[in-house]
Amino acid sequence: MGTKVEGYIKENFIFDNSNNLERDQSLLDTGIIDSTGVLSLIMFLEETFEVSIDDEELVPANLDSIDKIAVFMEKKIS
Repeated sequence: MGTKVEGYIKENFIFDNSNNLERDQSLLDTGIIDSTGVLSLIMFLEETFEVSIDDEELVPANLDSIDKIAVFMEKKIS
């Protein structure tokens, strides 16, 4: 699950060919993803994992790193 998320982020948000993206790295604090990027990420997650993400779930605890996103998606799916 984390691999799909990591691939999406690298393909859509990292433009310097850097492979230095750590799975526990804050996507928001580092500026990898901004508010518009969060919307794009949410659409990707909903379509890819066939889940619905509620507004109250749009918090850094769920979306701030690849690891946090993977855990969040695992909880949503189960």
